[in-house]
Amino acid sequence: MASDILIAQTTIDNEEQAKALARGAVESRLAACAHIDQPFTATYWWKGTIETAQEWRISYKTTMERLPELAAWVAEHHSYEVPEWITLPVTGGSEAYLKWVVDETSRQAAE
Repeated sequence: MASDILIAQTTIDNEEQAKALARGAVESRLAACAHIDQPFTATYWWKGTIETAQEWRISYKTTMERLPELAAWVAEHHSYEVPEWITLPVTGGSEAYLKWVVDETSRQAAE
């Protein structure tokens, strides 16, 4: 079951937007849960210059089946021109937790 579970991550430069991206994906049942990390400093290349910004990381727990819809939803609701989108495989964990992720992302959004 672990191979069906992923952690998908994005970052955003505004706490309220981070909360909206987290909540919207969970409400839509595209992710079983989402964690928002405290703000951190990001340093990166953007359009030929080095930028530094404060960002919040959102980590979604989802399934391979729901990943394409989650990726499309985040891209549609994200304010960045090129948002970070990274997926990490879950290679192990509590079977009860992994089952919970599958169960929650299998439900209809209206439930």
